[in-house]
Amino acid sequence: MSGPRRAFGRGFLGFVRLCSRAYAKGYSVCAAGGFASFGSASVIQPPVRLQGEERIAIGRGVFVGAGSWLQVLDGCDSPVAIAIGDGVSIAGGCVISSARSVSLGREVLLARNVYIADHQHAFGDPDRAVLAQGIERIEPVEICDGAWLGENVVVGPGVRIGHGSVVGANAVVLASIPDRCVAVGAPARVVRELDPVGIEAAR
Repeated sequence: MSGPRRAFGRGFLGFVRLCSRAYAKGYSVCAAGGFASFGSASVIQPPVRLQGEERIAIGRGVFVGAGSWLQVLDGCDSPVAIAIGDGVSIAGGCVISSARSVSLGREVLLARNVYIADHQHAFGDPDRAVLAQGIERIEPVEICDGAWLGENVVVGPGVRIGHGSVVGANAVVLASIPDRCVAVGAPARVVRELDPVGIEAAR
């Protein structure tokens, strides 16, 4: 490939990236007032699906990737039903759905296509579509500071994922994970304990 063509391509891609960042920042600045709170230097990258944003609190320096869905269900009476802590990074295509409380601590990392919900669909009536049966088992979810959830992880109601813990790709987390552990599988199970050094000390 010739030098001028390569230079043009690199310049073009750099320009597109700059425009994309500017658009995301402009969108975030304009949308910020619609949330329960929206910290400085936080960015939501469109396209994004939002429902109940007035009950979503976003900390400082948060990134929410394109294609994500932040949803607070109708009828939720919690002042803040989704709390996203400072420095959280949410890759594209993630879903966070709350009927009562989903909390992400500081500097949590979510890879692509993570699904987190504090409820599940009811399906006990064989004569009705699942869609028409509403939700059940509403229990708070907490993802603690410094945790990392790999690609395609599913987190169900009532789960706490501990400080600094790692959940491997494609895991289905139906029970709580202790601090500083690695969990994999469906259902997820702990396969390794990490060193006991605290998150702050390990930096």
